[in-house]
Amino acid sequence: MTGVAQQPVSVPAAKVALSTASVYPESTAAAFEIAARLGYDGVEVMVWTDPVSQDIDALRRLSDFHGVPVLAVHAPCLLITQRVWSTDPWTKLKRARAAAERLGASTVVVHPPFRWQRAYAREFERGIWRMAGETDIRFAVENMYPWRYRDREMLAYAPDWDPTSNDYRHFTIDLSHTATARTDTLAMVERMGDRLGHVHIADGLGSGKDEHLVPGRGSQPCAELLESLALRGFDGHVVVEVNTRRAMSAAEREADLAEALAYTRLHLAAAPQRAEP
Repeated sequence: MTGVAQQPVSVPAAKVALSTASVYPESTAAAFEIAARLGYDGVEVMVWTDPVSQDIDALRRLSDFHGVPVLAVHAPCLLITQRVWSTDPWTKLKRARAAAERLGASTVVVHPPFRWQRAYAREFERGIWRMAGETDIRFAVENMYPWRYRDREMLAYAPDWDPTSNDYRHFTIDLSHTATARTDTLAMVERMGDRLGHVHIADGLGSGKDEHLVPGRGSQPCAELLESLALRGFDGHVVVEVNTRRAMSAAEREADLAEALAYTRLHLAAAPQRAEP
């Protein structure tokens, strides 16, 4: 009788972190507490208008108190953070790098420049390479999307919303952004290749809005991506970055974040390879 030998499940070294943005409108401090309670491996700090997110000493105290490491720092690149940590974008990145170094994080997530940041956009590719060469911190440039209003589309990012059009040492793939861009996620991951260093796991339905749904609730190949990461031994971080603003209670918010963590860990356990004896 012919049997089927099954190899052990392969689980990558990737850690699963919670973006502090995932608990909004709750605070950065609340994100550490929730991450600890649900069993996340760490957090990615979104540096934005919450003063705690900008205070390295406060973040370190939260990390120590809850036993939750800071694995990544998201530089203040959003429209609402244009004045956070200076109005100069290079100063923002230097402060993000310093924060990551002090907090023990391995990655700084950065968006491509806005088109109106002309001088910054001209120097962005060279500048990111220069800064990456000055530290062990990964500067992982994130994919974005065209802005849409009714039937009109505006290209808000330069050189492009798709970072694979340019040469960067590391990339972040965000699956809510691929949904909004209506692009082929797995093809983008293929273009990123070994330079894919960071993942924002979320979902979307391809609307004009950046939805950040809990993975598995949209149309993105979340499971396929996670399984492929496991099979290739991905050693970056996978960060749950979802929108829980519509949660009717703290319990509902935590249920969504627990579901996202369970989904991510389930699919990071690669399908075992089978071999005939």
